[in-house]
Amino acid sequence: MTTAAYQAGDRVTEDVVLVPFTAPHLEGALKLSQEMSWPYRLADWDVALQLGKGFVLQRAGAVIGTAAWWPYGETHASAGMIIVAKAAQGRGYGARLMDALLTSARPRSIALNSTAEGIMLYKRRGFVPIGIIHQHQGIPDERYEPPRSGLVRSMAASDFGAITRLDHNATGLERRQMLEKLLQSGDGYVLQRDGMARGYAISRLFGRGHVIGPVVAETASDAQALIEAALARIGSVFVRIDTSATSQLGDWLEGIGLEQVGDATTMILGTPAPSSGPARVFAIPNQSFG
Repeated sequence: MTTAAYQAGDRVTEDVVLVPFTAPHLEGALKLSQEMSWPYRLADWDVALQLGKGFVLQRAGAVIGTAAWWPYGETHASAGMIIVAKAAQGRGYGARLMDALLTSARPRSIALNSTAEGIMLYKRRGFVPIGIIHQHQGIPDERYEPPRSGLVRSMAASDFGAITRLDHNATGLERRQMLEKLLQSGDGYVLQRDGMARGYAISRLFGRGHVIGPVVAETASDAQALIEAALARIGSVFVRIDTSATSQLGDWLEGIGLEQVGDATTMILGTPAPSSGPARVFAIPNQSFG
């Protein structure tokens, strides 16, 4: 993952070194996210590193910055986990990390979800806003029962091929490896109609509790049925769902106790992936994977 412009061990300033992100850096990356009050666990960082690539900045052996990206085939990728320690901010380290990431990931089109603080960094590199993500979280107000209609069922191993095709049609992305990894530690649900998979959802441990995402469906009501099936399995625990501002799920999520606590701006450098539908994305796996 190193390039001619950013070889492992390149020196920056003040004895700060840019190196590829590897497993020994995970503990340092966790400390950075804790400093920012980001709710990642060590296991969440580990999964992200297994699926993607990235860089860290080190000073005297300590991790003071991270940036990661995830390839979805040869044409598209997502980027995230871009953090610089508070004491090291304002010295151009975020720009160094981002430039290294772009050199590594390009010529793919790259999507990311930006905090308000990061927007100008990305705009200066050609990223343009294309949407808003709303972060909903909390403990649901009521206990859900498994759907009785038979519309939604637990995902079986034999469903995986249909689910990857459904995901590709909804996103335009090649995310088979990511879906396989998420399902290793999570529970999957399939919405079936007329003998065909028309939607799916994955629920897994993440951050402070569980995250439900991705959720892919043809309608908001189908997405709601998939989320309710996941809630029935996990019970009264802390849940997070990141959904587009245009998903039509916001009022319902607020109504069941999952308050909107923040948002992020979806941005892209390049061309958005061409989705064919009719299913679309109602919730993302997290704000880094997109």
